[in-house]
Amino acid sequence: MRGLKKKRRIQIIVVAFVALAISTALIGYAMRDGINFFRSPSQIAAEPPTEREVFRMGGLVEEGSLRRGEGKTISFSVTDGGATIPVTFTGVLPDLFGEGEGMIGTGRYVNGVFEASEILAKHDETYMPKEVVDALKEQGVYQEPDAKDSRS
Repeated sequence: MRGLKKKRRIQIIVVAFVALAISTALIGYAMRDGINFFRSPSQIAAEPPTEREVFRMGGLVEEGSLRRGEGKTISFSVTDGGATIPVTFTGVLPDLFGEGEGMIGTGRYVNGVFEASEILAKHDETYMPKEVVDALKEQGVYQEPDAKDSRS
């Protein structure tokens, strides 16, 4: 009787371990496309990602780089002060999108051009995403919003 209880307990532990391993593998498989890493233009220039990798890139829209193409295709450049990456986007840009403003785009880096599938722009005159601020500070080009306003 004792041997049977011990054997049953070991079987339950093994089944629980196998179920835990399978559920962990399924969660990892489901999340493989859901995690988008943030990269600054300088990081992309230093270590270009693969063409299949989807990630987020952010920085400032370079002055004078915004060009509207045929249809809804728009091209512009994004910079963090250390490097500049050309971007193409097909779709409708957010209302607050503009040159010299902060943005984050989700997409792929193909043949030296970031092909964005989604563009996010700041939502007021002082907001800039934390990742963009950090990248700009790293390059030494970030200015506090008050310093920017005092020049005008």
